[in-house]
Amino acid sequence: MSPTRRRAAVGHLEEQFNVSERRACKVTGQQRSTQRYNPRISSDEDALLEEIERLVGENPRGGCRYITMLLQRDGWRVNHKRIHRLWKREQYRVPKKVNKKKAIGIGANACDKRKATAPNDVWTWDFIHDRSNDGRALKFLVIIDEHTRECLALQPARSFKSTDVLDALSAIVGERGAPKHIRSDNGSEFIAQAVKRWMTDTRIEALYIEPGSPWQNGYAEAFNSRLRDEFLEMNYFNNLNEARILARQWKEHYNTHRPQAALGKMTPQEFARSFGSSGSASLRSATPADPKLEATQTSSETI
Repeated sequence: MSPTRRRAAVGHLEEQFNVSERRACKVTGQQRSTQRYNPRISSDEDALLEEIERLVGENPRGGCRYITMLLQRDGWRVNHKRIHRLWKREQYRVPKKVNKKKAIGIGANACDKRKATAPNDVWTWDFIHDRSNDGRALKFLVIIDEHTRECLALQPARSFKSTDVLDALSAIVGERGAPKHIRSDNGSEFIAQAVKRWMTDTRIEALYIEPGSPWQNGYAEAFNSRLRDEFLEMNYFNNLNEARILARQWKEHYNTHRPQAALGKMTPQEFARSFGSSGSASLRSATPADPKLEATQTSSETI
């Protein structure tokens, strides 16, 4: 036990159990003289603390020994033990080092340079964020066929891991086949090693856009703008299950009832069928019942 803790233990015994100082020191193995010792504070301690604070601000990655070396070079007669004591007392910390991820996107993968030429040629995926009524985060995974403009996935969750993204993608690939390319930004879910391995195994080429260049993924940004304006800003979500039901309804409406000028005033489903495509599984499900009622009947989940 350190001397400081022993002194504290002696004081605790004296106060709580009404034990004499002599007996308390004997129990704790502490010299009686230490109870009368008052630590001496150097007259230069305030100035030293100010100098340490200045050096820490200028050298945030410098540790205790580095700051000691700088102080000694500036003429302070201090050793590392004193600086270490003050360092711990003031609770200085060296910030944890964060390794920056190397950007892997290039401008040549932009949507205006690598255009989709047929259905299942280029898919794009992205995330869009919202909140439920209780203030908790909602994150929507969006997957689109760039040529037909079909919304292949609109899946909300509280959070996504790379495995969740792969599960959603694998389900779509199982229904309509794999695309030749998938365009995305450099989000952590999209550049994860598990995602890269899966895309390599399925022979899908990843088209990563340049970091900080969302316009290079223009189809996803345009869809997200419509999604925000026509769906997210028009609905309140009481829980996650309700968000899933309403998202499925809106996706059905977008694919089957919303004509687009870029598609010759056809809906994405009609445009896809003009290529002989049977459409994705998302277009085959029946229109669900009232979302509020279905949310109550199908799940008891309350977020």
